[in-house]
Amino acid sequence: MTQKNNPIREKILKGLKISHKKLIKTKKERNFDLVISDNGKVVRIPAKDLKCV
Repeated sequence: MTQKNNPIREKILKGLKISHKKLIKTKKERNFDLVISDNGKVVRIPAKDLKCV
């Protein structure tokens, strides 16, 4: 099996997408900032700027 057609990989990616959508939805509902690291710098993204893909 290659990486591209691995069913376990596909399930993990699907779960990550669902988790990402829930995170964005929660941050928007509670009007919290999303805090991430960008090359070692802490970056805060306001809830109003978040888009769910």
